[in-house]
Amino acid sequence: MGDMGLEVVRRNNITVTGHEDGPVVMLAHGFGCDQNLWRLVVPELAERFRVVLFDHVGAGRSDLSAWDRDRYEGLDGYAGDVLEICQELELTEVTFVGHSVASMIGVLAALREPERFAGLVLLVPSPCYIDDGDYRGGFSRDDIAELLDSLDSNYLGWSAAMAPVIMGNPERPELGEELTNSFCRTDPVIARSFARATFLSDHRADLPGVTVPTLVVDCVQDAIAPPEVGRYVTAQIPGSAQVTLPATGHCPQLSAPAATAHAIADFAGRPR
Repeated sequence: MGDMGLEVVRRNNITVTGHEDGPVVMLAHGFGCDQNLWRLVVPELAERFRVVLFDHVGAGRSDLSAWDRDRYEGLDGYAGDVLEICQELELTEVTFVGHSVASMIGVLAALREPERFAGLVLLVPSPCYIDDGDYRGGFSRDDIAELLDSLDSNYLGWSAAMAPVIMGNPERPELGEELTNSFCRTDPVIARSFARATFLSDHRADLPGVTVPTLVVDCVQDAIAPPEVGRYVTAQIPGSAQVTLPATGHCPQLSAPAATAHAIADFAGRPR
């Protein structure tokens, strides 16, 4: 691996674990999170798969100096990072698992280099968070404007208020606290930019172009990506399948890790 490869590994704090010769599963975290939020599903996956984890630039232990406002203004820059990671690690036949906004990052990467991917697992995906005519994203335009204004004015306060809502499972407050702490570890300037890239994005038109096998995984109740969104994504991606986990909230890898790991492993382990 040359200097560029080491730079990519450092930039995205790449971790590789599991079965060295197994099929590749790449886990990509969502907004305000880092690779640590996958820790409860990794042990099961690592028994059969080569598991690749990383942090988006600005999250976790990524290289903050690599962040560039123009590159990461939308989700394309993050998709470019995914493809660079695959290139540097010489990964092929990758099953890409994207949580929340990372699901659309995976869609964009698969549109650019479909030959790189064996499949996509879109975990609680949303191509557009804003309601539009018959499309229900779960938020009005005013809701999103208010959310972003609140995030701008008091990021730590916003994190403490929003994380439990995103997580759901109020009877398990420790889960909301973990997400709050994860949010608070994210650089506020980068978080504001990533929030705009996330909540103002509209990738509905990209879905019909996906040509790799795709599994949509959602939860029975989710304040951020309601069930209508999962059904919409499944309907728009040709040949895709859907699994609804018996779980609530927007982070089933924490709230229902066994069911989440099983859904990923079942899909990733199928012969193509």
